[in-house]
Amino acid sequence: MSRLLIIIGLLILAVGLLWPWLSRIGLGRLPGDIIIERGNFTLYIPITTGLLLSVVLSVILWLVNR
Repeated sequence: MSRLLIIIGLLILAVGLLWPWLSRIGLGRLPGDIIIERGNFTLYIPITTGLLLSVVLSVILWLVNR
């Protein structure tokens, strides 16, 4: 269990460090992501990005546990 938590932490760290480059390829602004901008208020709900990251992480964790 501790090894799994360390791997998840490292993946989150890697995504955080690579986020400027990932946003350039469109990750975070995919079709299906909801953005509402009104005045000085912005609501951002990344539905498609969350689903894509969930699938990718599921495949990675499946390969690690295999």
